[in-house]
Amino acid sequence: MKRPYRVVVAKPGLDGHDRGAKVIARALRDKGFEVVYTGLHQTPEQVVSAVVQEDADALGLSLLSGAHLTLVPRIIEGLTTEGRGDVVVVVGGIIPEGDIPTLREMGVAEVFTPGAPLPSIGDWLAGCLDEREAGATTGEVSDGGHVGV
Repeated sequence: MKRPYRVVVAKPGLDGHDRGAKVIARALRDKGFEVVYTGLHQTPEQVVSAVVQEDADALGLSLLSGAHLTLVPRIIEGLTTEGRGDVVVVVGGIIPEGDIPTLREMGVAEVFTPGAPLPSIGDWLAGCLDEREAGATTGEVSDGGHVGV
C-alpha cells in the first residue's frame, strides 16, 4: 500500500446486522487503511455525504437485505453527482451470483460474498487503489477510476 487509504464502510438500508461490516472494518484497519464506519440504517444520501466529507478513496457497502439492486445505483449516482465518481466501490454480503454482473455494470469494482478470506479483501483493495493512484500520476485512467474490474 503506497499510503494509508481512507475507506468508508457503510450499511445502507434497513438491514440491522452489522457484524460482518465491523469485521471488515477492523480487518482493513489492521491492514493499514483509515476506516470510517457509518453505522446502521444509512440512506444512500448519508452514505454519499460520508464519502464526500471523509474524502474517501473507497466505499465498502455491506448489504444483507436483498436491496442491493435498489440502493447501490442510488449511491453510485450520488457519488457521480457529487464529483466523486472516482471512488472505488465494493459490495459485500448476501449477493446472489446472478446479480454480480449487474452490480459490476453499475460501476461496482468488486463483490465479496460470505467466506471471502479477510486478508484477500484488504490485499485486493490496496492493489486496486495503488493501481488507480499510479494511473493518476501517469495520466492514465482505467475504467473511470474503478481499476481491477
